[in-house]
Amino acid sequence: MDPTDAATAEITTHTARLRWQCRRGMLELDLLLSRFLEVGFPALDAAGRADFVRLLGYQDQILHDWLMGQAVPADAAMRRLVGQIRAAMRDDAAVL
Repeated sequence: MDPTDAATAEITTHTARLRWQCRRGMLELDLLLSRFLEVGFPALDAAGRADFVRLLGYQDQILHDWLMGQAVPADAAMRRLVGQIRAAMRDDAAVL
């Protein structure tokens, strides 16, 4: 197998895994996280991508509170990422 094909297959598998992890118990979170995976995740650097994976490990209610602006993450990297996701939401809403 060509190394480029192998790398592409690995990225595709990783993205599919993340897409599955974006499926949550709350429809709002499903939509927000899945949309960010499509539009925002590709633009993140390696640290930002690792932070997104870490973010997906939080409970739904915590994520909901952060993304709806009802609470602020204590961790600086999570604050930055939540801000990016919220900005992507606003940008999407402006396009509609």
